Amino acid sequence: MVVVPAGTFVMGSPDSEKNRFTNEGPQHKVSFAEPFAVSKFDVTFAEWDVCTSTGGCPFIGDSGFGRGTEPVLNINWDDAQRYAAWLSKMTGRPYRLLTEAEWEYAARAGTTTSYFWGDVIGNGNASCNGCGSKWDGQQASPVGSFKPNGFGLYDMAGNLWKWVEDCYNDSYDGAPTDGSAWTVGDCKYRVLRGGAWDSNPRYLRSAKRGQDSILDRSWYDGLRVARTLLTP
Repeated sequence: MVVVPAGTFVMGSPDSEKNRFTNEGPQHKVSFAEPFAVSKFDVTFAEWDVCTSTGGCPFIGDSGFGRGTEPVLNINWDDAQRYAAWLSKMTGRPYRLLTEAEWEYAARAGTTTSYFWGDVIGNGNASCNGCGSKWDGQQASPVGSFKPNGFGLYDMAGNLWKWVEDCYNDSYDGAPTDGSAWTVGDCKYRVLRGGAWDSNPRYLRSAKRGQDSILDRSWYDGLRVARTLLTP
C-alpha cells in the first residue's frame, strides 16, 4: 500500500483538453482532509486465488491471459466488493474500493496534464491499443510492467479499467467536494477508471470516466483497493 497525502486538486478536464468527453465536467475542486492508502498494484490473480481458496471469492477465469502476477479480470462490481470485504476480515483493516475522486487524485499525482506523464500518449508508458508496448491490444500485462506515477502507483493508466465505489452520473453537477463517494444517481451502473489494454489512448487520460452495469464481467475490468487510515 502507498499512502496518498491529504490535499486539494481540480477534478475533471477543461473544455480545451484534446479528446475530452462531456461527462468529465464541470471541473471542480476536491479536498482530502486526511491521507489514505492505495494499493501499489492492481489486485493480481495470485491474490484473488487466495481469496477463492478460503471461500471468500468466486473462481474467476483468466481468458487465457495467465494467472500469477497478471491482474485479476472478468470481475464485476459485486465481486470487487466481496474481495475488499474478505481482505478487511482477514487483516482487521478497513479495505474498500477507491472513490472516483480518490482515483483521479491518486492517478494525477499532482499533475494537470492529460496523462500523468504529459499531454501525449508517447511510447511504452502504458498498456493500451496504441501505447507502443508488446501487449498492445493483445492482453493485459503483468502488474508493474511500466513506470509508476509520482505517488509510486503502477498501472493507474491502462491495462485494466478499475471499479470504484461511485454510482454513475453523466456530469459532475452536484458531485461531492470532500473526496467521498457519490452514492446517488444510476446506481445500477458504477464508475470505472483508468482505461484498459484494448482501449485507444484517449481512454487512458486521467479525467476519463467509464461506467458499466454492476453485474457485468469482462476481460478489461479489474480491481484496485484503498484503505482508510485509522487515527492512532
